[in-house]
Amino acid sequence: MPNIKSAIKRVKVNETKNLRNRIVKSKVKASIKKFETEVATAPANAGAQYSLTTSAIDKAVTKGVIHKNAANRKKARLAKRLAKAQ
Repeated sequence: MPNIKSAIKRVKVNETKNLRNRIVKSKVKASIKKFETEVATAPANAGAQYSLTTSAIDKAVTKGVIHKNAANRKKARLAKRLAKAQ
């Protein structure tokens, strides 16, 4: 544990940011898994889940959790998967 007051604050801030980032990342991963199951079971209805998933990815980008290029890569792969299913 640090002795300097500013270092103690940095530890607390880093813990809260780490928690927020993990929550956002897990929401993105859960949304992607939900999309994958939707494509596998009912490809006709996967378009709605695709839009929800891309919106979750975009929210993660605006919060700074995922890099912009990584998000674009994920969305492109999802779109490719959607087009292949239909």
